[in-house]
Amino acid sequence: MGNTEKFEMIANIYDTPERIQIAKVSSDAIREYLIDAKSKKAIDFGCGTGLVGMNLLNEFNSMLFLDTSPSMIDQIKQKISDLNIRNADTLCFDFEKEDLSDLRADYIFMAQVLLHINDVEFVLSRLFDVLNEGGHLLIVDFDKNENIVSDIVHNGFHQDELTDKMTKIGYKNIQSKTFYTGSKIFMGQDASMFVLDSQK
Repeated sequence: MGNTEKFEMIANIYDTPERIQIAKVSSDAIREYLIDAKSKKAIDFGCGTGLVGMNLLNEFNSMLFLDTSPSMIDQIKQKISDLNIRNADTLCFDFEKEDLSDLRADYIFMAQVLLHINDVEFVLSRLFDVLNEGGHLLIVDFDKNENIVSDIVHNGFHQDELTDKMTKIGYKNIQSKTFYTGSKIFMGQDASMFVLDSQK
């Protein structure tokens, strides 16, 4: 996945108060869309240090923390061990490079991950394959922001364009909304974030 090297370097200093706060509002936004999830398997895709997934652990039967950065995975392993968490596992894996045919989940969520992915449609179709029938993919990311010019991340997304892409892949019952606006939260710029729920 994009920018793995960058995340390798900042893994041990990643959990800043600002990131913890954004993770909290993101996990609260995701929680609104969970239905009977207590018996379900979830994947925190592009989990980083697990800030969002850790907030949602009690909502699911089990959770897999998945990321391309070994150092990020080390951080989440440490948290799982320190807190003696029994319903979580980790996997260091790159969906853009490898195929993982036996992975399945009822819920996949990705918070501020899509903006780092080069081939958005390819990864979204891979995740579609991983979802069990009727399963949900939840995306939290930034609304399109023309003030941001970057060659390492997308400058956010138009919700309707993302919905169109996902509909072509086969996702259905797609709904999205902007749920948070913050000061200097996206590469030093004021920005808004959306949550999108979709179903296989």
